[in-house]
Amino acid sequence: MTRLFGTDGVRGVANVELSPELALALARAAAAALLPAGGHVIVGRDTRTSGPMLEAALAAGFASAGVDASLAGIIPTPAISFLIKDEGADLGAVLSASHNPPEDNGIKFFSRTGQKLTVEEEEEVESALDAPREAARERRVGRIETLDVAATRYAAFLTGTIEGDDVDLSGLTLVVDCAYGATGSIAPRVFRHLGARVIELHAAADGARINVDCGSTHLEAVRAAVLRERADLGVAFDGDGDRVLLVSSQGQTIDGDQMIGIVAAHRLARGNFYPALVVGTILSNFGLEKFLAERGIGMVRTPVGDRHVAQAMLANGARIGGEPSGHIIFADHAPTGDGILTVVQLLEIAHDAGKSVEELARGIALYPQSQENVACPTAEKARSIPLDDVARRAEAKLGGRGRAVLRPSGTQPMVRVFVEAEDAHLADAVCQAAAAEIAGLVAR
Repeated sequence: MTRLFGTDGVRGVANVELSPELALALARAAAAALLPAGGHVIVGRDTRTSGPMLEAALAAGFASAGVDASLAGIIPTPAISFLIKDEGADLGAVLSASHNPPEDNGIKFFSRTGQKLTVEEEEEVESALDAPREAARERRVGRIETLDVAATRYAAFLTGTIEGDDVDLSGLTLVVDCAYGATGSIAPRVFRHLGARVIELHAAADGARINVDCGSTHLEAVRAAVLRERADLGVAFDGDGDRVLLVSSQGQTIDGDQMIGIVAAHRLARGNFYPALVVGTILSNFGLEKFLAERGIGMVRTPVGDRHVAQAMLANGARIGGEPSGHIIFADHAPTGDGILTVVQLLEIAHDAGKSVEELARGIALYPQSQENVACPTAEKARSIPLDDVARRAEAKLGGRGRAVLRPSGTQPMVRVFVEAEDAHLADAVCQAAAAEIAGLVAR
């Protein structure tokens, strides 16, 4: 059977690849593989138009397998991780395609520890899809209920992660772009609760426009608003709120690598950073690795995907890790990436240091990077391209002055080309040449 799960759950065009029938079958399979004796699942979703349809199918699938389903409604993906533990639930399920366009949707599952399923657990779920199903009359029918004040409980958790009693963000102006997604009703009120002045962008729950020319994948709008309003910081979430990128008062991007560097340096300075280690991915900037090494902080790299980061953090005892895209994991507070939590933690660090996040980020010099996406007709086609040969030719052109990472996307039918070099022109030239070569291979 073709593997359904990608880098971050099962994704596809809603009502086409990701149909209600598939959602119902996946719920039954997850129940059979992970909750054979029944249990309790928390279900959340982002604002996509297809969300209620797939939520109904998912809930019905769990209930038909004897599992109780609590519906949290529109809520950021990391909130489900929190609610699983807060409720003592056995499983979590989120309907979201994260940063993908509005017509897509996805299903991702979380274990009772609040972490995304391992590859092995996902394979168990897929195997259960083909297994004979027990007769419904032999099973208990699970209950489907609304989970009350889920968003309020999550917001209280976020503000409760601040350790100091004197953190007051009065005088700070934030432009907050919620990408028409799941953070719109939560992020602005969390920052206002901390005293900041908040200018909202794309905060409406509009599933037809989620991620369209806004949010963390399109920073133009938040950058323009920061400059226009003379704000101190721009905050841009993706549609489901598990990642965030920042924009400085001067309009410059502050990415996940710089955020990790800020947190690591702060914890080292406070003497509460053990082990002195962070976890990144193969796409993490070499500038971050150099910054950390100069301070005696180690770095472990994993494949792309915050699940891999989380697992490596657990294996190595690391307390901070993440990706350049803004998936940051604070293991002391949560087992998965959380965009709002990341901003709260960075603002507390900046307050403690008596500096702005922008000032702290300036000390982390990143190497120029260039990225291209080459569209493929199918995900199978993307996986079939001989990328190792293309990568070797790209590395030869770099001549030891950079590195190239070529990989099929785990969430969309495309090949991602990533080149990093000391010189920006060299990175761009090698990246474009590799992308053109891959496009030729796709066309064959």
